[in-house]
Amino acid sequence: MSDQNTYGSTMLSNEEREMVRDLILLPYIDTMVGKSIEEIERSGNMLKQTYLLAGRYVQQRIMQDMLKLKQELKRRNIKVVDDANEDFLLYYLIYFRGYQERFGMTRDVMRTQISLRLTEYTAELGGVLKDNLK
Repeated sequence: MSDQNTYGSTMLSNEEREMVRDLILLPYIDTMVGKSIEEIERSGNMLKQTYLLAGRYVQQRIMQDMLKLKQELKRRNIKVVDDANEDFLLYYLIYFRGYQERFGMTRDVMRTQISLRLTEYTAELGGVLKDNLK
């Protein structure tokens, strides 16, 4: 019998770890997209409005995902708190079901995961646009 898939487990499941990782990364992604939107707003680019719509769509999806993650983690009695930032590592404390665990990510891993997640949002937007152009 595996304790990893039950909510009463003394360990976080892989799915829960991914949820925690995503909850940590999404605010960084939102900040990056927000900065890009600000740059676009200041530009004189002909397609400025199109880029702004795309950026705002991605930001809206990020907010939806953050809300869902917060709700699901709360439902599972999991809380994530900033712990410490070192040169190349960011640490968080995860409180879950009466236990505590320290969770760390290197900046390189964060960059890679952010890039992958942005690619997912961009692909999703591309799919929405393609469906609307039919």
